[in-house]
Parts: sequence; structure tokens; C-alpha cells
Amino acid sequence: MLSGQTAVITGAASGNGRAMAHRFAEHGADIVVADIQVEPREGGTPTHESVEEETEASATFVECDVTSIDDLDSAMDAAEEFGGVDTMVNNAGVFRSEDMLSLSEEEFDWLMDINVKGVYFGTQRAAKRMVDNGGGSIINLSSVAGLEGTGAYVSYCASKGAVRLMTYASADALGPEGIRVNAIHPGLIETKMTTEDVPILGTDAEDEFLENVPSGRAGTPGDVADAALYLASDLSDYVNGESLVLDGGMSSSG
Repeated sequence: MLSGQTAVITGAASGNGRAMAHRFAEHGADIVVADIQVEPREGGTPTHESVEEETEASATFVECDVTSIDDLDSAMDAAEEFGGVDTMVNNAGVFRSEDMLSLSEEEFDWLMDINVKGVYFGTQRAAKRMVDNGGGSIINLSSVAGLEGTGAYVSYCASKGAVRLMTYASADALGPEGIRVNAIHPGLIETKMTTEDVPILGTDAEDEFLENVPSGRAGTPGDVADAALYLASDLSDYVNGESLVLDGGMSSSG
């Protein structure tokens, strides 16, 4: 499905990004793993190494802080070694709960810089290369928190809502250049973010949370990877400016 293409995936050392890197590689894409760390949070072999061990694709790692335009450009430069970026996945992000009345300016800026600024300039830097290459696909990782607000995650909801609207506007701006921009809105996905950063899975809160998920289970990084594969491939050639909600029915269950 992605034979001869190159994908740049931010935050691909771990979790959803790692799963996407493997799924894309299984379907023929070469991979640029753009992350602030090379070691997977889950442990094991670094993503770029495991991709090359387990598939026929080529892969490389680029140290990338998505709040740095220079770092993002370095990731695009790495993609040029494989023929240029065809798919950009703005996956890197942070998740936190908060007390809105005590959140500091520094904490707010940190979250917005990664979740919003990182997506904006990741899109911009990839699109500049894609224009020269005749087009491409940009996939932004938002969240169901970008569709519905909750008091425990006010700044996170704000950041993911910004990603949702940025996706729509970017699709309008870049569509004439042959660039499709779409968003994935995951619900509860089993990664270190939901087991350690903001513990939900594996805690007393898990059963209560899953009562609101008609599918009756948490999602997996593989579920996210499959959705991203669709949006990266020609199967979604006429899909632009859309939100693919991936939450087991949670947001539609009332």
C-alpha cells in the first residue's frame, strides 16, 4: 500500500508512533523516526532498528524536538535520503491532568508548544517539501479530548481542539497543492501515557471508563496504526480535512 514512499513520524520511538512506523514499513514505506529519545518507553529495540530487522524497509532515527523548526527540518532532510517525504505524521504529544485553578503558565506553555506548535510547524515544514514533490498526506494525532471538553484536562482539550481546527484549515490551504491533511482522534489507547503519565488503565478508574466504551475495551497502538495506514495510502485519496474518530464508540454513546 505504501511501496516506494517515505514517512516521517514524530514521537515514533514509542507507543502509537512506534506501531505506525512498523505498520507503514510492513506496507513498503521507508521510515524516519523523529523523536527526542531513541529508546522505546516500553523497552526493547529502538524503532528504526526493529523496523529494519523485521521488514524490508529502510529506517533512520533523527533526534527531534518538535518545538524546534531546525529539528523538524533535519527530519525532512533525512527523508530526502529516501527520496523525500510522502507522509508526515504529527504524532508527538504530551498528556496531563490538571487542576485548572493552579496550572502554571510554564506548564501551559510546555503543553501547547509540543501539542500545538509542534503540529503547526511539522505540517508547515513537511508541506514545503511536499509541494516540490507533487503532494502528500499529513496526518495529525488529535484526541477525543479535542471533540469534547472535560474539566480534568482543560489545557489538553484546548490543545487537541486546536489540532482539530488546524487540520481543517490546513486541508483548505494545502489541498490545491495536492496535499491531504486529516486527523485521527483516539480515545483511550493502551500506551505509557494512559498507564503511567495519567494512569487510567490498570487502576480503579479503568472499569468505570470502559463502561462508556460500547466496544468494551481500550484501543491499542495497532488500532491507531491501521487508521493511519488508511489515511497515508491511496485508499483515502479523496479524504481531506476529515476527523477519523477511533474510540470504540465512546464519543457517540452519550
